[in-house]
Amino acid sequence: MTMLYDRIKEISNKKGLSIDFVNEKAGLSNKAIYGWKKSTPKADNLQKVADVLHVSTDYLLGRTDEMNPTASDDLTPAQKEVAYFIDPAATKEDIEQIKQLVEIAKLSRRRL
Repeated sequence: MTMLYDRIKEISNKKGLSIDFVNEKAGLSNKAIYGWKKSTPKADNLQKVADVLHVSTDYLLGRTDEMNPTASDDLTPAQKEVAYFIDPAATKEDIEQIKQLVEIAKLSRRRL
């Protein structure tokens, strides 16, 4: 389960979060995530951590290299690239807001 802990630590660091903070936000017992270095977490606890980090459980388990594959399923390749450039860990909601801002910018440009 070292890969699981490593993935949690990696994404936490990218987001500027400590493992203790993620533990607390997920509502887990003190140092629970540290224990996952040697033991397997319950599915619901793993989902809580994935929710805090805005990634899929499959990403945390190493089943995929996409942090949140469902967030970009309906995007064109160019949109995926822009969303990744803005924030590699963008959630579906973040991407929707980005798309709306792009549409507003396109409308403003047409008015000029």
